[in-house]
Amino acid sequence: MTDTMISVRGLGKRYLIGHDTQRATTLREGLAQTAASLRRNLGRTLRGEQLLAGDSVEEFWALRDLEFDVKRGDIVGVVGANGAGKSTLLKVLSRITEPTEGQARITGRMASLLEVGTGFHPELTGRENIFLNGAILGMSRAEIRAKLDEIVDFSGVEKFLDTPVKRYSSGMSVRLAFSVAAHLEPEILVVDEVLAVGDAAFQRKSLGKMEQVSQEGRTVLIVSHNQGSLRNLCKTGILLQKGRLTMTGTIDEVLTRYAGDHDSNSSAITDSGRDGAAFISLRIESPANKLRGAICGAPCDIVLGYRTDPERVKSLSFRIGVLDAFGNRLTQLSSDDFGKTYASTPTGEVRIHLDRLPLAAGRYTLNLNMLLNGNRLHHLANAAAIDVEQGDYLGTGTLSGNTQVGPVIIDHSWT
Repeated sequence: MTDTMISVRGLGKRYLIGHDTQRATTLREGLAQTAASLRRNLGRTLRGEQLLAGDSVEEFWALRDLEFDVKRGDIVGVVGANGAGKSTLLKVLSRITEPTEGQARITGRMASLLEVGTGFHPELTGRENIFLNGAILGMSRAEIRAKLDEIVDFSGVEKFLDTPVKRYSSGMSVRLAFSVAAHLEPEILVVDEVLAVGDAAFQRKSLGKMEQVSQEGRTVLIVSHNQGSLRNLCKTGILLQKGRLTMTGTIDEVLTRYAGDHDSNSSAITDSGRDGAAFISLRIESPANKLRGAICGAPCDIVLGYRTDPERVKSLSFRIGVLDAFGNRLTQLSSDDFGKTYASTPTGEVRIHLDRLPLAAGRYTLNLNMLLNGNRLHHLANAAAIDVEQGDYLGTGTLSGNTQVGPVIIDHSWT
């Protein structure tokens, strides 16, 4: 019996992204561009290639040249910033997405929990989906029936077991999906960030179950932004950066390296740009904490550096999307809300001032957008990470901003 459950060699996944290099300004131009796109995609369809929108094509490698092994009984944490390729890797290993190059050799049955509802038929009941998933894993009905009570009890959805899963909340779907995946005894369990949807009590129970699965000699691969959970659960880690494997090692070594790579609230930005426009830098300025960055409740400036081609772009506006550690959008900051535009210059800076930073302690990522006449000229996802420390947001003399009660602090009072 081999001890290597997952063997990855030269693995890569490429996507082709279509762009419109010319924007239609009249109905006639719009119809002409649509007809041209249909002609191009007809040829791609006949050749069995990916369909694309737009008149130019850009290659994007979500994964490139990955090589690693996962042993029997290992609990491996896959670590990396948003956009590093973590979810793509799990989809390739789960045979949901086909790799462009290289190979991943899987030994044994694999159960995957990647997205809310993955593997469930929405029209079938919870009970029917349990038997469906068991059959996919190669189990007999007798084997599934022997596990049924344990699955239902763990998930806590007994009352709704004979209800179609399309009626389930996202939390119920996750609880049942995890329970099915963990109890049907796959040799390999793959779990993405979806456990963040469940309540805190179920998350703790799930982490305990994954540890039990590992002790039984089965293998677990998990993606999570919760570093505390990864440290407590995982033995080893894999660090991804922009689709490439940066390091493998103990989970403490990997998380320490990851923290070091993302430790600053001031950074240059790698951005090839579009139509002569690109972002070049972002820094956080906080008078209350000049050394380490932003504090919950303290004044804060976000300073964004950019470059443009004045011959092609005359004036700009900006928009910043703020996302939590799980990639959920929290809010956006837009110069359009203030009717503010900026002259196009070869290089420039814009400054966004917040009187009191309302974010709880933790790490957040920023999506950057450059707009021309209200239309998006350039978008850069996951452009930078910012770290926020606890602070006295409410002015009560005590630290506030515990992420366990939510990422945003709201000003309020009690009478």
